[in-house]
Amino acid sequence: MDLDAGDSPWGDVPSQGPASPGQAAEGTQQSTQHASLSATRSPVRRNLRGARKISAHATKLEAVDDAVDPLGPLGDTTTETAPVTEQAPTPPQKEPFAGRNARPTSSTSQASSGAALGESVHLEENGAGFRGPPPVQPAPEADGIKRQTQPSVSIEEAAKPTFEITVGDPHKVGDLTSSHIVYQVRTKTTSKAYRQPEFTVSRRYRDFLWLYNSMHNNNPGVVVPPPPEKQAVGRFDTNFVESRRAALERMLNKIAAHPILQHDADLKIFLESESFNLDVKNKENREPDLGQNKGMFSSFGISVGGGGKFVEHDDWFHDRKIYMDALENQLKALLKSIDVVVAQRKGLAESAGDFSSSLHALAAVELSPALSSPLGGLSDLQLRIRELYERQAQHDVLTLGITIDEYLRIIGSVKTAFSQRQKAFHSWHTAESELQKRKNTQEKLLRQGKTQQDRLNQANADVADAERKVHQARLLFDDMGRLMRNELQRFEKEKVEDFKSGVETFLESAVEAQKELIELWETFLLQLDAGEEGNPFYAPPPVADNAPTQPTPEEPAASAPVSAAEETA
Repeated sequence: MDLDAGDSPWGDVPSQGPASPGQAAEGTQQSTQHASLSATRSPVRRNLRGARKISAHATKLEAVDDAVDPLGPLGDTTTETAPVTEQAPTPPQKEPFAGRNARPTSSTSQASSGAALGESVHLEENGAGFRGPPPVQPAPEADGIKRQTQPSVSIEEAAKPTFEITVGDPHKVGDLTSSHIVYQVRTKTTSKAYRQPEFTVSRRYRDFLWLYNSMHNNNPGVVVPPPPEKQAVGRFDTNFVESRRAALERMLNKIAAHPILQHDADLKIFLESESFNLDVKNKENREPDLGQNKGMFSSFGISVGGGGKFVEHDDWFHDRKIYMDALENQLKALLKSIDVVVAQRKGLAESAGDFSSSLHALAAVELSPALSSPLGGLSDLQLRIRELYERQAQHDVLTLGITIDEYLRIIGSVKTAFSQRQKAFHSWHTAESELQKRKNTQEKLLRQGKTQQDRLNQANADVADAERKVHQARLLFDDMGRLMRNELQRFEKEKVEDFKSGVETFLESAVEAQKELIELWETFLLQLDAGEEGNPFYAPPPVADNAPTQPTPEEPAASAPVSAAEETA
């Protein structure tokens, strides 16, 4: 039906022109549908006064063409955003806007209601309005993840295999021409790669050397803890065998604690194999090129040669080389000083032994027991002092001296890693020069045309193979550089810890030796002061104080000849 002026809720005349009966019916049908939808979606429409006002309100909304008016666009978008707002967990009074169905009285109320709707939609679009969850909930989840990360790291550390290796029971075997020292290597491990958690094998010094060389060839760029150096003279001396045993034990424990070297197959053969020599021969037969071309280089098909002169372009590695050279010189000077200190202690021990022999000889010819007894006690004391000096000299070697010697050898391993990196650099540039040659050959064949098609195909294949080798050589050089950075950082950390432990043990040993020496002297002096074994020569003051009860030493000495002369007379 058509709406006249009297049917308008505002009492004015619609601004639209005369409409046809079909258009009027169509507009009435649309307004009726819009009103029914609004009534079903919003509970506020329960108190509507009539369909006429609802239809007029819908017609008014459709007649607004001004895009600036907030009721226009909001009226269009409320129907689209209604499903979204119904799903939000906010109170229902926030979702529907009462002004949408209320009768506006003035432009001011329309502007205020439009502003409120604008704020509502703006907050909803940003996702940070009243409908969004408070930002306190994600924070505990993030903290929970962090709290779970810390134990996971410790669990991973705890899951790593542990090794406890002892090298002991050194004994000499063989005849005069083939005599050598054999050590018992006992291993306790939690690694599942081994058949048993505990096992013991026998190894000689050259077996340790084989392990060291195999580790270097298998893991280029890794700083492998080295064994002690060879010694032709005095290799069966007790002190030398003990120092070598301790150095070999430290070597194995450092290798087993390394995150890369502990998974090496050669370490498993060394620690576990009962037929070591046979297994090594079989391994060499399977891999005949056990040399500088072994490992990652041979797997890539890259030849490793000496190359020309290497110029370091990385400032970090250049500074580390200079530092290693200076550190090596300082450690060599410190080792010489330790050797001088050890030689002085041994000299003191020899002097104490000579002094003890002289005192013992003097006590043997002395007729007076009052003098021979203290001299014999002092001779025994010097023998104990000689043993103390010898033991302290040995402790100096086994604490600080062995640490200095070990790190001098580790610096040699670091230099070996540097040389392997240089060889990787030369291999990379050799591959690049070979690639350039292949490309030149390819260009010549391209200029000759299609007559050399077979050779051109082969040249293309050669170029592709050379490019692959260049790429692999460069990746190997870069990976070795990153690996050596980690290895040198590990070297610095272990160096500080080992030297701190070595110096502390050295000082504790020196303090204990001095305490023992002072205790020996104080005990001897107390024995003399107590007048043990009837020795009045070293205690004249206390004997003079006891004159009323006991004759002085001078009286019997003066009266004895007189009484004897009277008896003979």
